[in-house]
Amino acid sequence: MLAVAPDPPSVAAGRAQAVAAGWTGLGASDAAVWGACSGSGKDPYLTCVDLAEPAFRCSCPSRKFPCKHALGLLFLWTDGAVPVGEEPEWVRTWLAERARRVGRRATQPEAPRDPEAAARRAEQRADRVAAGAAELREWLADRVRGGLAGADVEELYGVAARMVDAQAPGLAGGLRRAAGLIGRGRDWPGRLLAELALLHVLAGAGTRLSTLPADLAATVRTRLGFPIDTAGVLATGERVADEWLVAAVTDEVTERLTTRRTWLRGQVTGRPALVLAFAPPGQPLPRTFPAGHVVRGQLAFYPGAAPLRALAADMDEPVRAGRPDGDSVSAALQSFADALAADPWLERWPVLLADVAPVADGADWVLVDPEGAALPLAERVDPWPLLAVSAGAPVTVACEWNAAGLRPLTCWDGDRAMRL
Repeated sequence: MLAVAPDPPSVAAGRAQAVAAGWTGLGASDAAVWGACSGSGKDPYLTCVDLAEPAFRCSCPSRKFPCKHALGLLFLWTDGAVPVGEEPEWVRTWLAERARRVGRRATQPEAPRDPEAAARRAEQRADRVAAGAAELREWLADRVRGGLAGADVEELYGVAARMVDAQAPGLAGGLRRAAGLIGRGRDWPGRLLAELALLHVLAGAGTRLSTLPADLAATVRTRLGFPIDTAGVLATGERVADEWLVAAVTDEVTERLTTRRTWLRGQVTGRPALVLAFAPPGQPLPRTFPAGHVVRGQLAFYPGAAPLRALAADMDEPVRAGRPDGDSVSAALQSFADALAADPWLERWPVLLADVAPVADGADWVLVDPEGAALPLAERVDPWPLLAVSAGAPVTVACEWNAAGLRPLTCWDGDRAMRL
């Protein structure tokens, strides 16, 4: 239920609607749960949830999906406050229409594909990307020769637009990140130079993809923004079987897309994995595994020099796990260094730290392990949720690590996983 909510405020609003006195006609079947909620309008809002997908219907004018009424109905249902009953006509009609639409999609034949045309389009895109990468290398060389003091946000966004035209969204995204560094903090010129240097290396690799080793070429193509066929990953990607700890789950919401990152760690292999899920604004994310659980099964890894992203290929149901074994700070740093050597454009890396205590370091906060080694929390990370769970004592913490520092995502209070 919490996973399908569009944002935390919707969860709070849904809990406020989970009062049986505000509903009439409540009922549930094996297929759906329904009811009419009193609202600000003259007529109550008819709300229904198809439990199979799930899918949602509500007559309220909310633009969020699911709305607070659908979430409130689900809260009531999970609390056992919705009686079993026979589906009313409006619910049966909606479920039948959904079934017809799904049936039409399932039986609709796919349009025949033209392999030769697809190959021509792929070749044309590769040529455009290579030309865009060459143009970016020239611009970067001119900009560095002229100095970074005159770097302008609008100029960087203009070059990013040209990279979009060249069908290289990875280069465009790097330029936008670089633009966001200008004028922020006293050390921004150094951070800007580092970002532009990585873009220069990526652009250079993009102009000679055919000469690179296969695994490095796959990494470069991914960083440039070439699409990867998920069916191909499932069919030919490296398969790794293990008992996978769901170390952390975090959502990133933008105007165009909601992204869920699920970080896994092999209990036997020790291998990290990242499973991504996406949804447009207002739409629920696909079902994912909850943090603090273990899932036995296989992951299919995307190709690359440091394979990290994966697809769930054949997974059992998740089982709640106890407190996992973590790493020391030095071991975590070594794993990050090895991954960064293989993929210098790596944006974030998962770390699972054991027996680390949050300690104030002036105005900043760090996590210190028993050996006295420490890693800083990122500047914008609020340390208080972690302090509230740990009370300053050593705990096991799952974090995302990047150049800005650590971002704690899960903390174990004894054997119980707490999502931060």
